[in-house]
Amino acid sequence: MAKHSKFENERRAAQTARVKEIEAAWMGSLPKPVAEAFVDAVTAARARPPAGPPANQAPGTRPNPPKREPRPTKEERNRRPPRD
Repeated sequence: MAKHSKFENERRAAQTARVKEIEAAWMGSLPKPVAEAFVDAVTAARARPPAGPPANQAPGTRPNPPKREPRPTKEERNRRPPRD
């Protein structure tokens, strides 16, 4: 966990307070039925479980294939061809 300076913590707290003020002013500017519908939609969205992985990928696979073939091991590179 990173340690932050006192100034940075105060600045973040001030930003958070300002965002809450802006959100409260915006919610106050909406008509009551629209604000209630918005709050209900947000509550329903937060109650949903997170989406699972895509169906066409096995669990734990990377989303992008590797860009090149993997490098051969040292034993494979130093292997001598058989003599005739």
